[in-house]
Amino acid sequence: MKRALWIFILIGALAVTSVSAAPQRGGTLRVGLNADPPNMDPHQSTAAVDRQVFQNLYDKLVDINQNLEIVPMLATSWQITDGGRTYTFKLRQGVVFHDGTPFNADAVKFNFERMLDKSFGSPRFNEVSLVTSVTAVDPYTVRITLEKPYSPFLAVLSDRAGMMVSPAAAQKAGKGLAREPVGTGPYKFVEKRPQERIVLERFDQHWDKNGGFVDRIIYRPFTDENARLANLRAGELDVIDQVAPADIPKLRTDPVLRLLERSGLEWQGMWIMVAGPPFNNKLLRQALNATIDRRTLVNVVFGETAVPANGPFPPALFTYDVPANSRIPERNVDLARQRLRDAGMPNGFSFTLKITPGRVAQQVAQVIQSMAADAGIKVNIEIVEFGAILSQGDAHKFEAILLGWSGRPDPDGNIYGDFITDGGLNFSAYSNPRVDTLLDAARILTTRDQRRRAYGDVMNILNDELPYLFLYWPKQYKVLGPKLQGFVHISDGMMRFRNTWLTP
Repeated sequence: MKRALWIFILIGALAVTSVSAAPQRGGTLRVGLNADPPNMDPHQSTAAVDRQVFQNLYDKLVDINQNLEIVPMLATSWQITDGGRTYTFKLRQGVVFHDGTPFNADAVKFNFERMLDKSFGSPRFNEVSLVTSVTAVDPYTVRITLEKPYSPFLAVLSDRAGMMVSPAAAQKAGKGLAREPVGTGPYKFVEKRPQERIVLERFDQHWDKNGGFVDRIIYRPFTDENARLANLRAGELDVIDQVAPADIPKLRTDPVLRLLERSGLEWQGMWIMVAGPPFNNKLLRQALNATIDRRTLVNVVFGETAVPANGPFPPALFTYDVPANSRIPERNVDLARQRLRDAGMPNGFSFTLKITPGRVAQQVAQVIQSMAADAGIKVNIEIVEFGAILSQGDAHKFEAILLGWSGRPDPDGNIYGDFITDGGLNFSAYSNPRVDTLLDAARILTTRDQRRRAYGDVMNILNDELPYLFLYWPKQYKVLGPKLQGFVHISDGMMRFRNTWLTP
């Protein structure tokens, strides 16, 4: 998600798999995911794992390449005028949706109106809320007018907000499109068996005749990291997403499997429900935060596979060096006890921390549990299925959730929807008018220095009010079996299989 105005610093060399002499067609690509994707509609989705399937099911108006630069996809070119308020896109001709209906300017208009319809309740609303009009100039030209300049706009369109769904299918299915998705991507939806598999097959009418080499893609969820890797070793999978930190050293020298590593864009930590007890008292949030030693947490659980964090901007983003983001707080149990006394709870308090299944989440939660206990804070750990934990987050039915964000190459995508009042991803129910003003301002600023200052002011407030405890920035890992060829590893962590193939 990037535009020509920006050059993003990418940490880590470009990782491309070794390739055979020429791409080969045929075969079934088997993918191991860390969770079961709960929603197949990009305009309703909030889960990162959904996006892994979306990369091959949907086309976007634009995409990013391995250098995090914006490249054409459904839009072949664009012009920005009126001081950054008007975007005119030329659209690719001859594109059809999986249901046989045409992709054109009217389809783009429908998709934006769908995301902007407040009654629909799309999590994409905040990403496109500055759009004031979408005009089909002709069948293959669309003009989008914004209320004000919006620096991240092209970046936004390289992800879920830029994914085009079939208007005919969406009008027929409504929110049921989450179960019966229809896009224009190189692979079309066949079936989903919850907690078992999602099956896609090649869409022979796709516009890009130089891709879509495999016949089918089967996604299988494995919440247990050991099971995921074991299935890859046994030849039951061709690629897996996310690897247990303890397995990284052995995978580096594995004679059969290939480990790909990059600096990532995501952040991980703990959502705090600020609208209800016990954490509607800021002093208790500050007490909990002061008990956590981020460096020790990372060393114990992740080793070299993650970096301690104090904000939403990992090292790959130009806003990383904002002091309030990159300065890691020291553990201070005495301060934690003082905050508890100030809150009238000198003997501590208890709360429930909800986590998703999996060894790493449990290890992180247990380390936090042990650290918090030193100040008299009791952490009760509850394991909740991934889809359910997202629903509870959306409904603000929790005290604390261990969950992060998969990250975007523009800073706005790593902070805006999470902390703006009524943001579609604001699990904490956090609201601060000053933060809202700063986040809105950062969207229209055009220089990096201006945006750094605005985000620095935001982080100073968030680090005091603590609606979220940023804990670590994970590195990106993928592990490939011996048959998968042509895979390009990009820092957004998404697995694009348009141009990959399988050897016999």
